[in-house]
Amino acid sequence: MRSHKVLDRLPIPIVQGPMLGASTVEMAIAVSNSGGLGSFAASGLNAQEMAAAIAKIRSGTNRAFLVNLFAIGPANPSAAEVEAGIERLRPWRERYGLPPQIAPKAFAQDFDSQFEVLLQTAPPAVSFTFGCLDAAQISALKQRGCMVIGTATTLAEARVWAANGADAICAQGFEAGGHRGTFLAPVADSLVGTMSLTRTIAASLNLPVIAAGGISDGPAIAAALALGASAVQIGTAYLLANEALTSAPWRAAIANAGDDATRLTRAISGRFARGIENEFMREMRPVEQDVPAYPVQNALTQELRAAAAKAGSSDVLSLWAGQSVQMAKTGGSARDITLRLWAQAQQTIETTASIMRERQPL
Repeated sequence: MRSHKVLDRLPIPIVQGPMLGASTVEMAIAVSNSGGLGSFAASGLNAQEMAAAIAKIRSGTNRAFLVNLFAIGPANPSAAEVEAGIERLRPWRERYGLPPQIAPKAFAQDFDSQFEVLLQTAPPAVSFTFGCLDAAQISALKQRGCMVIGTATTLAEARVWAANGADAICAQGFEAGGHRGTFLAPVADSLVGTMSLTRTIAASLNLPVIAAGGISDGPAIAAALALGASAVQIGTAYLLANEALTSAPWRAAIANAGDDATRLTRAISGRFARGIENEFMREMRPVEQDVPAYPVQNALTQELRAAAAKAGSSDVLSLWAGQSVQMAKTGGSARDITLRLWAQAQQTIETTASIMRERQPL
């Protein structure tokens, strides 16, 4: 397996997941300063905001950090598609006393402008999801000294990233919370488990693998490392961190999550994502294939979700969380969470090694 200096130099092989709407500059700084790789989700920011956030992270840590973007092109929905999406959400907006919706002038930030910021600021590590950069884009980032990490939900997607020159692969299993990074086959054909995906990519490609999905405690970290991962990416375990933007109803949903609490849904953002099931997900399931694709639906539900959070209601929120959400019941600082997770992993590794030594061959 080829190594990379950013991953090799991590005292703790934990990458804090870049969770748009939950992770913060402060979280990235805390995780990097603790020995892990702190991450910042920048897709929701314009170029100026992005540059300012990266500068703030640099002022807070002298260690490596990661900036994540959604690799998407401009959205060009038809007027009829947008109008149908607005009408579909009208009863939900009325529930929260919101006025009739006006179609947004823009649905997402301009990716090309964001990409230019990465070239100008050259973060130590950059990662991308929802699509794949071309070889020229990856080469340009690497020339600036950035480690380029591509998100893959299948071995085929990992091969595309590898062929285009990526430095590492983030293997996103179907257990992962938040949006699916699938970009080749339909999501239904790309639901590979984290452990299988990690192992097959590690065995097939000469690239470091970062295992992501359903990893929320030490034993899971140890298992991923044993399967060939160079590091693990963890998101859900950080949702209760002091530094997280997680709203009160979102935190409550995590704390009270029952057995098998999460589901994949397309209804909230127009792209399949895993979260704790709520009323909106259930009621919209019959028509979720009809909603506009991301980022259009995401923009249309943004004001509605904000109103629900303000009202303390979780019924229409994007309660993103992975399948191991029940393991993420302890908060504290992001630094303490990182150190606690790694201590658990080390203990698991030591215990497993002891058991193996005690086994006698037949």
